[in-house]
Parts: sequence; C-alpha cells; structure tokens
Amino acid sequence: MLTFDKREEERAAYSSKRCDADLGWGPSLAVMRVTRDDPDAHIILPDVVAVAAEVALTRQGDDRFVNLVDWVIEALLNAEDMGITKENVDEFKAHPTNPAMQRLLGVVPGMGARLGLKDDNWAYMLIKDLGNFGQIWDRNLGKDSPYKLDRGLNSLWKSGGVLVPYVID
Repeated sequence: MLTFDKREEERAAYSSKRCDADLGWGPSLAVMRVTRDDPDAHIILPDVVAVAAEVALTRQGDDRFVNLVDWVIEALLNAEDMGITKENVDEFKAHPTNPAMQRLLGVVPGMGARLGLKDDNWAYMLIKDLGNFGQIWDRNLGKDSPYKLDRGLNSLWKSGGVLVPYVID
C-alpha cells in the first residue's frame, strides 16, 4: 500500500503503474478514467469501501439560501420518486395524482412562499429545465455522460440506493 500527500501524486503513481488500483469517490474516479488515453482499460469496481454523506457547501449565516438549496435537491428527488421527468412534467402539472405532487408542481399555492420565493412554480420550472435527479445524474455523471458512472448508492431507496426524498406536506 502506498500513501501520498497530494491527489496528483496518487494519480501519477497509478498512471506509472507503481500501484494497481486507486481508491476514491466514484465521480472522481470516473473523471480520472475518462481523461486517460485508454479509458476502456480501466473499470470502477462496484464495491463500497466507505459511505460518507455528501453535502452542499454554502456560505455561513444564510439560512434562507441553505433551506432553498436543500429543497431544490429534495424537489428533484421527489420528482424522480413520483415519475415526473422533464418530458412529462406538463402532463403531471395538468393532472397531478396526489396532494404532494400538487404542492411540488405549484398547483396548490404556498410552498414557494414558505421558501421565501415569489413563485409557487419554482419546482415545476426546475424540473422542466433540468429534469429530475436521475435525469441530471444520467446527463452529467451517468449513462448519457462521458463518465458512464453507475448510480449505485446514489439511487433512490426503491432502486437499491440510499436516497429517500423528504415528504412534501
């Protein structure tokens, strides 16, 4: 086992074949793999060595912004959990199937105001522009990206992952 002070030294050791494997966070390994001359010669193993919470970094003291960032992530997870996609969000907004969906998509007013927003359509617009959490993952890290990273534990709980959306009430 080799240890290094800097990530660059670790990557150089792997590239020069001083070590046979590199341990790291999946997205970081995916970026390292895709930037190689021979990306198909390197695989990311499905084994989970450690689980640590990943969080968003925001400036200290801006609780309103922190709350908004949290709810953006939760809205995207809820959309995926409810089957709402970039492509079908208009249909779900026109015909929501439950009260949580009505609140998420701004059909029932109030959620935007609780977050300090002027518009209750904020989550609808977010999903319409970007898609749900899974669509964003696929496009930026997963199957539709150069990185082709499996979601693994970054999947919703009902798909074998650890992500559980907040209840919208």
